[in-house]
Amino acid sequence: MLGFLQGFSYGLFMTCLPWLLVGLANPRLALAFESPSRWQVWVRYGLVVPFISMLLWLTSLWGGFGPSLVGWLAGIVSIPVALPVERTLRGWLARRREGRRQALAAAESRRQRAQQEREAHEAGLAVLDPAKPPQGADDLVLAMCRAKQGLLDVNRPDLAIQADRLYSRYRHVLDVLGSRFHSGELAFERSRGLVAEVCLGAVDTLHTMESQARGVVSVDGNFVRRRLSREGKRLSEEERAALVRRLDLLVETEQRLDAHSARIESALTVLDDTAVAMAQIETARPQASVTAEKALEDLRRFVEGADRYARKD
Repeated sequence: MLGFLQGFSYGLFMTCLPWLLVGLANPRLALAFESPSRWQVWVRYGLVVPFISMLLWLTSLWGGFGPSLVGWLAGIVSIPVALPVERTLRGWLARRREGRRQALAAAESRRQRAQQEREAHEAGLAVLDPAKPPQGADDLVLAMCRAKQGLLDVNRPDLAIQADRLYSRYRHVLDVLGSRFHSGELAFERSRGLVAEVCLGAVDTLHTMESQARGVVSVDGNFVRRRLSREGKRLSEEERAALVRRLDLLVETEQRLDAHSARIESALTVLDDTAVAMAQIETARPQASVTAEKALEDLRRFVEGADRYARKD
């Protein structure tokens, strides 16, 4: 065994210089790192491997001097055999780390989007379930459900909540219209038609937002930023320009989505104005024979003269 170690140390030491020269010419051939450099070649084949071979040689001297041919051959082929094994192991570890990173990034993204969704919720917001539309839903509400499902499919629940807000306003306006007009009245049909047109325009905007969000759903902005910050100096100009362009696509898409969100807000404001205006319309016949002010004045005079009705025994 000690003779094998002696031969192995000799063979390993003999290969240090050739692998050092190969690594200086092309670091990728001598190292299993993802982005190797020449100083790493110097450290491995100029310091680490010679130190290991010297340590093995000194350890094997306890049994005397007698290097074996098998050990010498094993030392010569040790580096060519170890490099593919190291590359495979490093690749597996890198994929494992990347999988964990993506899982953590996805969890963090879901948490942030859930936080945004909670912050976007308004009081009295009705939540649409695209899989189970409300009972008796008309074509417009079904279109809202489809728009929300499309935004959920592209991982944008923060935008999908706009469909809930639109549905809540639509239902509220219809309730106000129903309390002010009869369903057969011309004013009711006219008002409902205009409200439906506004909502249909908002639904079209939601579909546009889905289409634009789907275009960049496969672009991982965090991954691109990490590569630019971690490997910025080693990237070629062409690769750097490509990564920067990906970030530009994300920024441009978000700007367009913000513009569409502003249109949705305008539609919601119009629906709120409609509900308030309709609620102020008095369409029912008054039940009192006199106005409230007249009744209060009469009641006040009655209280002031109530002592006249006291019984005198």
